[in-house]
Amino acid sequence: MRKAEQENETTITEFLLLGFGDLGDLQWLLFLFFLVIYIVTMVGNILIGVLVVADHHLHTPMYFFLVNLSCLEICYSSSILPVMLANLIHGGRGTISVTGCITQYYFFAFLGASECYLLAAMSYDRYVAICKPLLYMVLMNGKVCIQLVAGSWVSGSLAVNIVIYLLHQLTFCGPTEINHFFCDFNPFLKLSCNDTHTIELVTFFLAALISLPPFLLTLTSYGYIISAIVRIPSTSGRQKAFSTCSSHLVLVSIFYGSIIIDNMLLKTEALQDLNKVFSLFYTVLTPLFNPLIYSLRNREVKVAFRVAVAKFCVFERI
Repeated sequence: MRKAEQENETTITEFLLLGFGDLGDLQWLLFLFFLVIYIVTMVGNILIGVLVVADHHLHTPMYFFLVNLSCLEICYSSSILPVMLANLIHGGRGTISVTGCITQYYFFAFLGASECYLLAAMSYDRYVAICKPLLYMVLMNGKVCIQLVAGSWVSGSLAVNIVIYLLHQLTFCGPTEINHFFCDFNPFLKLSCNDTHTIELVTFFLAALISLPPFLLTLTSYGYIISAIVRIPSTSGRQKAFSTCSSHLVLVSIFYGSIIIDNMLLKTEALQDLNKVFSLFYTVLTPLFNPLIYSLRNREVKVAFRVAVAKFCVFERI
């Protein structure tokens, strides 16, 4: 009898991502909208990387972190949007294997955790630049920058690997529908036949360990930054100091704001559709905002872009 039950539990090998399947004729409009977002995200983040590498004026710690953030956003967006686009072509819904679902969640969680630490490293860089300018090149030398970036990537991976190991121990015997456009943790966990109390506790602890320290470090850094800017006597000096960190502050606000709303306020079944909307902010729109914000609000990036365009035009004429 028990053997038969185990066989039944292992019969499910794929899930149905419901996504935006209830929007009918709007599917193709959504497909074109998200396709444009994906293309702009890829081109924008790749362009930032090329500009920073090509322009020696941008070979500073701030832009070293920015290049890594752009690489992360490219991977982050690519872990979600291609699957969503494929599902929109097929009526907004699509199947995904159990292994594929866990793999997608791994990259989503790993890259999201790494982004928390990378944003914290960037806020620390701005803190040193504004509050300790005379020690900036000493405290933010090349070795320190590489260690901060490597630590961001490794820390995100280590914590998520524990959760992935626990997810692989689960069995699924129905239902098979995930009411989301990607394999998020809670909708995925609801489909398991096992007692998920342990994995929920472990994941909650690891999520707090991953998100709270970098979040608090970011808040602390900007507390000191704002305090230092307020004490600058001249208006032009305050504006110049704030302009160096305003782009990063906007990104941090969007990233953490959408995550807090999504995870704290929208976990009831009645608000599931609203949950999908807010999930779009940190899975789809944040990778898009990164190149747009840094290109529109950052004078050095705009200058580097104009120089690159001018060189390209001269090369075309030769």
